[in-house]
Parts: sequence; structure tokens; C-alpha cells
Amino acid sequence: MRSQVKYWESTNEEISSKTRMVLNEYLLSLKLSNKAEATVTKYRWILERFFSECKISLEALTSGDVLKWINNFSVDKKPKTVDLVLSALSSFFQFCLAEEYLECKVIKKRWRPKIPHSLPKYLTEQEYARVKLAAETLSLRDRSLILFLFSSGCRSSEASNLNIQDVNLERRTVEVKGKGKKIRFVHFSEECALILKDYLQTRSGDLREPLFMNKFGQRLTKSGIYGITTKLGKKAGLLQTLHPHCCRHTFATNMLARGADLQFIADEMGHADLNTTRVYARIPSEEMILAYQNKMG
Repeated sequence: MRSQVKYWESTNEEISSKTRMVLNEYLLSLKLSNKAEATVTKYRWILERFFSECKISLEALTSGDVLKWINNFSVDKKPKTVDLVLSALSSFFQFCLAEEYLECKVIKKRWRPKIPHSLPKYLTEQEYARVKLAAETLSLRDRSLILFLFSSGCRSSEASNLNIQDVNLERRTVEVKGKGKKIRFVHFSEECALILKDYLQTRSGDLREPLFMNKFGQRLTKSGIYGITTKLGKKAGLLQTLHPHCCRHTFATNMLARGADLQFIADEMGHADLNTTRVYARIPSEEMILAYQNKMG
């Protein structure tokens, strides 16, 4: 049964039993440190591929062996893909050094590809107004969902995992379980609270139910949320795709434009590193763009 499969365990028989034992010890350490299941699964897949293709035993592995495999793997791969693979390998080998399964480093920082830092995709004030106008024709569930995403800055996975009991309509707060199962409280707008209240009045009243449910009475999934936002984006006539993360980026830029402190925005969005939030400070505000146009034409 799939439910019995442990995502933090490798059963790949192409990998030697000794190496697989170390690999599983590493994967378990990721799980115990509350790394997301998707992260652990991704790292497991990368490491399984590496050790099934590079047949050299772990204790005999050299930096030349690792570089040779990376060069072969990198053919026709995007820099971000290569960077992810290097991150997984680097993390595993650091674990091996700490646990004395390796005696020296086998991966070099200079191997990391240079990735240009692209600015987050967000909606301008005009686009945001068009989306909100188009959202008024949606069902109560979809409209409350859209308003929640835009006013809370939550990830689609976080919105999907919410139950009714997590929401406090009077205080306009919600208890969110973020990455690494970290709990935080986020706020949402008064308009969202009003529509959310109307939506919940159509429900059974069971506080243990998912906050957002699909037509089958089950939890609305990430893909379901993605479908709702993309359809709304087309309805509003946007040139870009309105994905849930675009709502999150729009929340951050709107908060920054209103003078919110970066630390407050980071806390609301669940950013462990403030540098992750600082990227929004690089986005030109509407006032900056207008001032430039007035001066330069």
C-alpha cells in the first residue's frame, strides 16, 4: 500500500546496502528536523540517481568522481536544476563528514552555477483591481479563497491544509502550519472575513472540516486552488498566469508599498530568513515609476 511507504527511506536495490544505510540515516535526519515531505522526497530521488549511476563506494568517492557525474548530468539541464542537485549532494556529503563516513570534502562551492536573481511576479494596482472585480462574480468559496490568498500571503499548501477551527473571524486571524510544520498566526482583510463568514454559513458547522472544500466534500487541493486562480486570471484578462504564488507576491509588494516593516511581512509570510523577504524591496513601487515618468517622460 502507498500509505505504508516511508518517503524518508530508500529501497533502491541498485545502491549498495552500506551506502543505502547511510543514505537512509541522512534522510531520517531530514525528517526529524521537520523538512517538508516534498523536500525529503526530492533529495532522496536525487541521491538515489547519483548512487545508482555512480557505482563507486561512498568511502572511496573523490571530488573528481562527483564532478564527472555532475558534468554528465548537467547536459541540457537548466541552471536551477543543476543548483538543486548540487544542494542535495552538498547537504548529504556534509552529513557524511559530520558523521565521519567521509574524511574529506568531495564537492566544491565553485561548481555552483550562477543563477540570475529574478524579481517575484506580482500584480500591478490596475491588474489587482481587475482581478478583484472579476472575483465578485465567483462563488462564495472561490471568492473567499481569492481574498484570503491576497490578504494573508499564505501559500496554496497552507490554505489547502486549513480547517475551520483554525480561523478566528472576529480577530481576522488564522493559525497556519507552514514549512517544517512551524505554526504561525497570520491576518486577513475585513472584506475577506465578511465573505468567509457568508461561505461558512453554507457549511455543516463542523469545525473539524477543511476550510475550503471541493464539490465532493473533500479538502480543496493545491491543484484545485491553482485551477481557480488561473481561471480567474484569464477572466480578468491578465497577460500573465495568475498562480497562487503570484497572489502571495502581490500581498508582499502591497504591504511594502503601504509602509509595512520587512520583519512584519516576513513573519506573516513565514520566512525564516529575512533576506528572502528583502527581495521585495528591490521591486520599484508605483510611486517610484510615476516619479521617473514625470522626470524622464
